[in-house]
Amino acid sequence: MQASFLSIYLMPMAIAVIMIGLGLSLTPADFKRIFEYPKAVLIGLITQMLLLPAICLVIADFFQLEPALAVGLMLLAAAPGGPSANLYSHMAGGDVALNVSLTALNSVLSIFSIAWIVNLSLAYFMQAEAYVPMQFQKVLEVCAMIITPISIGMWIRYRYPLFAQRMEGKVKLISGVFLALLIVLAGLKEIDHLMHDIRAVGGAALSFNLACLLVGYFLPRLFRLPPKQAVAISMEVGIHNGSLAIYIALSILNNGAMTIPAVVYSLIMFITAAVFAFWSQKKLAN
Repeated sequence: MQASFLSIYLMPMAIAVIMIGLGLSLTPADFKRIFEYPKAVLIGLITQMLLLPAICLVIADFFQLEPALAVGLMLLAAAPGGPSANLYSHMAGGDVALNVSLTALNSVLSIFSIAWIVNLSLAYFMQAEAYVPMQFQKVLEVCAMIITPISIGMWIRYRYPLFAQRMEGKVKLISGVFLALLIVLAGLKEIDHLMHDIRAVGGAALSFNLACLLVGYFLPRLFRLPPKQAVAISMEVGIHNGSLAIYIALSILNNGAMTIPAVVYSLIMFITAAVFAFWSQKKLAN
């Protein structure tokens, strides 16, 4: 009963609300801005699409995660940056405009990258006989779950800009409530072995989160991007869309254990991101 309520009713509703909220903060100019920061966008995309899955694979192997937990962590690595990345980037003094553009682009590209990374992870960690391809219908389902509500939010902002500005903060608050509910209910669904899984995946989730934040900051700095853009990329790749990862694990892969890495990571990332925001804010002030 609980699983069906979570996967059939609450999950699609939560994803829709979160994505509509993201759409309310987007305009066509955010996509055009990609051409204004080509170097920053390229570094952000390479980090998100290539480096993070590779780092996650190494961490999952190093911690010898159980196959379902390893796939769940890889699923999280494939998920785009969460809407909260924009908020934390603002707190840290980052380039929020770059964040918004990266979130928009990553959300669209992740429709294809998630299917590819998840299938490779299933084949690698659960062996060929456990390989379950994400059918084209399922890819379309994820596509609709991301693009449709974002488009609705963008249309509302275009058609009713004052209303969108008033609602943007409220929708973010509601999105946060929904995300908290998803984390709690996904955890309750696996309550019988939740503590075991937290012990099993906690170190890997923390290591992956710290790696995301550090690589996301120091790699752009290595390529001489301004500190504000480095902070933006760090928040973008360090704060993942855990709700989308939970949705795919439950509704598409039908595996509750695969939600545990997203649940644990979501709890960790808000703490580490706050600490990182405080550090970067002090660093930018000097």
